[in-house]
Amino acid sequence: MQPEYPVYIISKGRWEKPLTARALAKMSTPFRIVVEPQEFAHYAAVIDPAKILTLPFSNLGQGSIPARNWVWEHSINEGHARHWIVDDNINQFFRLNKNTKYLMGDGSAFRIMEQFTDRYVNLPMAGPNYRGLVKQNQPNIPPFYANARIYSCTLLSNRVSHRWRGRYNEDTDLSLRFLKDGYCTVLFNAFLAGKAPTMTMRGGNTDELYKQNADFDGRLEMARSLQQQHPDVVKITRKWGRWQHQVDYKPFKGNSLVRRPGAADEPQRVNDYGMSLVPPAALHF
Repeated sequence: MQPEYPVYIISKGRWEKPLTARALAKMSTPFRIVVEPQEFAHYAAVIDPAKILTLPFSNLGQGSIPARNWVWEHSINEGHARHWIVDDNINQFFRLNKNTKYLMGDGSAFRIMEQFTDRYVNLPMAGPNYRGLVKQNQPNIPPFYANARIYSCTLLSNRVSHRWRGRYNEDTDLSLRFLKDGYCTVLFNAFLAGKAPTMTMRGGNTDELYKQNADFDGRLEMARSLQQQHPDVVKITRKWGRWQHQVDYKPFKGNSLVRRPGAADEPQRVNDYGMSLVPPAALHF
């Protein structure tokens, strides 16, 4: 089983370690990777050129925002109702079953999240949680969190007027703008993305936006930017020896999912969509 909506990976400067492309290829999940023209030859040396889309601009100094909005319009022009936009530093995808994380062998997770999302008229943004944020010893893990920030692997509606903006924390900003407009978001725990921590890989925003030196603290600038955009729910704190933003999502607890007219009823028994738990030795990765 594979996703119905197109999967785009946005990437810059990471042709030597195209983690997400490799992960999706192992899962036989269709994708296209979006790169700047000066880097096409580098990516084409390690990825099938048919899976590469070339942006009509380069080195704008605005992080991933122009590429993200180009992807949004590209998916609309192809006639899709939604699209996936995925960071390039995800090396694995998982299913959470009884507090155990199982490596996904195909694209079922994407299709299941799509079908869930399509049941609701006011759910324009959804995606999997990070593997590291769901602890196996954590009791009563719900299948999803409603009205939270969606990270790094995002399913977006093409039927909204919102677009990406700014330079930093674009996922948090977009999530908050949807929530403030009365929409819902869904962050799935049933499926997880194994993403490399921010600033641990060269390329991408690490080189362009998150640099650190005596005169510039990229982490502090990121937090200030989000606070300026959303001063009502964002404050700046210092944790783990670095600056962080902290978002209060309590004001959005009242945002409720609205069922789409004619949407199929919830099944009366568990639907595993053909997935089965396979011993690791039986997987051919």
